[in-house]
Amino acid sequence: MGPETPLRIAGPADVAPVTRLIAGFRDFLGDGSPTNAEIEATVSVLLRDRSTEFLLIGDPEAGFAQTRFRLSVWTGSEDAWLEDLFVEESARGEGYGRMLVEAAVERARSRGCGRIQLDVNEANEAALALYESCGFRPIHNPEKWGEAKDYFYTREIA
Repeated sequence: MGPETPLRIAGPADVAPVTRLIAGFRDFLGDGSPTNAEIEATVSVLLRDRSTEFLLIGDPEAGFAQTRFRLSVWTGSEDAWLEDLFVEESARGEGYGRMLVEAAVERARSRGCGRIQLDVNEANEAALALYESCGFRPIHNPEKWGEAKDYFYTREIA
């Protein structure tokens, strides 16, 4: 990343660009919710949360990464969860995604995290290629579980 590509940690004053980028990600995913107002309300809280960081790239901002931090009994340190990564279509191909991932890893390292994790759909080939090129691997312990696959599960709670 050169001086021509600003990358920074978002602060409480960055509600508008973070909201705009998350809404763009929502639209990219084809979702109708949350609304922009709901995103803005949540972003306002998250930008003040020590356990959440948003990295912004570009001027004006054209991409973001959201990382969440939590203490893990398994590592004895914080773990990082790369929750969201998005680059606007007009800025793709500039290396912004890689810069955001590498910056998220460095931020996790600087906080003493033992690992950084994420989830990605197998149909998202571009994201898989990016994450794998940045050193992410699916965790598999054949000594313990044989050839059984690990899964990431979600249960919606309404």
